[in-house]
Amino acid sequence: MKRPALRTGVRWKISIAIAAVGALVALALSLVVHNSARVSMLDNAREVQLERLLFAQRMYDSTKEPKLGTKLNDAALPRDLRAKMKQGRRATHVQETASGVPDVWAAVPLSNGTVLSLHSKFPDSTTIMKDLDRSLIIGSVSVVFGGCALGVLIGGQLSRRLRKAAAAAGRVAQGNTEVRVGDAVGGVVRDETDELARAVDALTDALNERIEAERRVTADIAHELRTPVTGLLTAAELLPPGRPTELVRDRAQAMRTLVEDVLEVARLDSASERAELQEIALGEFVERRVGMLNPEIKVKVVHESWVSTDPRRLERILGNLLANAAKHGGTPVEVTVEGRVVRVRDHGPGFPEALLREGPSRFRTGATDRAGHGHGLGLTIAAGQARVLGARLTFRNAMPEGIEGRDGSGGAIAVLWLPEHAPTTTGSFPILKLPE
Repeated sequence: MKRPALRTGVRWKISIAIAAVGALVALALSLVVHNSARVSMLDNAREVQLERLLFAQRMYDSTKEPKLGTKLNDAALPRDLRAKMKQGRRATHVQETASGVPDVWAAVPLSNGTVLSLHSKFPDSTTIMKDLDRSLIIGSVSVVFGGCALGVLIGGQLSRRLRKAAAAAGRVAQGNTEVRVGDAVGGVVRDETDELARAVDALTDALNERIEAERRVTADIAHELRTPVTGLLTAAELLPPGRPTELVRDRAQAMRTLVEDVLEVARLDSASERAELQEIALGEFVERRVGMLNPEIKVKVVHESWVSTDPRRLERILGNLLANAAKHGGTPVEVTVEGRVVRVRDHGPGFPEALLREGPSRFRTGATDRAGHGHGLGLTIAAGQARVLGARLTFRNAMPEGIEGRDGSGGAIAVLWLPEHAPTTTGSFPILKLPE
């Protein structure tokens, strides 16, 4: 059985730790101060009582009568004092009572064998100790609350730095490898958070280098395969007509398409592609291009809009989305243009969960519920071309799997959001405010 995890922030953990330590220190100091003060006051009471008794003794030596509340051979004299009197020593004694007010005794042996003693209560000690205990409690509570506030302050600063580091690392995980966790953390004080940031930045750099090396290797392999595949396709054209010849030509053409797609993905990954912008009427453009690609697909233009974009790349995106819908989805395929938004919907089983969660991934169709054919490069290329245009390409299903829509069908929906401001020819992009 899995144990439930109690999640608390670093801020509160530090606050509780500091408050607990402060409470323990305050308690220990309070006990020490309490005991020391009580012992000191009782010692002082003993000395005062003994001085009074000695003064009364001098008066007794003159008048032979006990004065100032002293008594001769008091029957209530404590046993400890009796023992000391037999030894001929003057002494004091503190006796605890049920009321909490101590009794202070002082006794001195006289020359004639009698004992002169003085007995009085010491109520001031109780009042003083209560006031002292009250002050100690107030001080201890203040220390605990002050420690808690200090913990919140220190823990809050550390928590903010960790949250900034986590947010920056999240942006790196989303593909923005230009983000530096160390710069996001910032601050004057250096601590373990900076070590974590440096480690994440080093990991990001190593990952970028590996990805770049893999991209170069992939591009080099595809480039080297381009010439022999072209030669193979040319040679296949020289074969005599027949079914074997058709199979060879189809496979050679598929290999050539794959090589060209891999080269295109490598160029998109290198971020060296730049859009060649033109002003076009989006609805008219989509109608014309979709009609050329598949005349059976109907295009619905809800609202026409002029956009500044690259027609060749936009056509490439449309072609890949329609090809994916035709290969993996179900008829009918619908294309809708509304302002700067283009939607392509099929009525098949929908996109796989992995694609909805992670986005398109090359060489992974991951679709036992869809056709599962191809190399997984179509949607990858479409997403890459959308980035070059400064657009956003999203994927969702019309309804969750296993649940039919109101019209009796589910289906996959790809939505292309073209930006309000087109990218510049240098490849930079303005801040985009895309609808949710």
